[in-house]
Amino acid sequence: MVNKITIENLKAVYEGVLALNGVNLDIRQNEILGIIGPSRSGKTTLLKVLNRMIDFVPRSRVEGKILFDNLNIYTDIRLLALRRKIGMVYALPLPLPMSIFDNVAYGPRLHGTKSKSVLSDIVEKCLKASYLWDEVKDRLDSQAFQLSGGQQQRLCISRTLAVEPEVILYDEPCSGLDPISTAKVEDAMRELKEKYTQVLVTNNTKQAARVSDRTAFFLMGELVEVDNTKKIFTGPSDERTNDYITGKFG
Repeated sequence: MVNKITIENLKAVYEGVLALNGVNLDIRQNEILGIIGPSRSGKTTLLKVLNRMIDFVPRSRVEGKILFDNLNIYTDIRLLALRRKIGMVYALPLPLPMSIFDNVAYGPRLHGTKSKSVLSDIVEKCLKASYLWDEVKDRLDSQAFQLSGGQQQRLCISRTLAVEPEVILYDEPCSGLDPISTAKVEDAMRELKEKYTQVLVTNNTKQAARVSDRTAFFLMGELVEVDNTKKIFTGPSDERTNDYITGKFG
């Protein structure tokens, strides 16, 4: 299988603390890679390294090599281009203070798309991809803040899709959602796998088991193991992984 991202000997200091230490990891094209581990294991730091959000964090630095389609993300790809290729969905839904339509159209407009018909097509396509279209198609002019928390999160996924990324990073996207909203977000992830590579950081091991093709277990900044999700949850190679997923710590 083709690797979309290759991480080699990654070390990351986050706000003066060593958050990742010697990580080697391949992220395959069109897979959902689950990232699990206890608090302060380096999961979110990994996402911030991948889209270079860590660049703006004081007293932080990165060592090692990260290749995106065999291009070094620090030397071969411009930052704005990288951010467009690697989108991110955060734990807390962050809709913009504007209409549902304008939230999704915001990115394409920023990149020069002006045609109303083209924007309308983009908005419809992205809302359908995030399983939100049927719920909002008759009120696209309504303020995004009028949506429920789960709908806001799916709107944020739509907004990410609108700029045509190749990779989507999720940082605890369902942490504040009810089970029904969580199920809809997970359905969207499965549907999106056909076109996108996805990395899901979650503290919910059951969620990782449900949606991930492979799962990586991090502990204290180190990658303990990564394998097929079924194997990780039924017969992991490392006892620490088993202890975590069976609730002995975490």
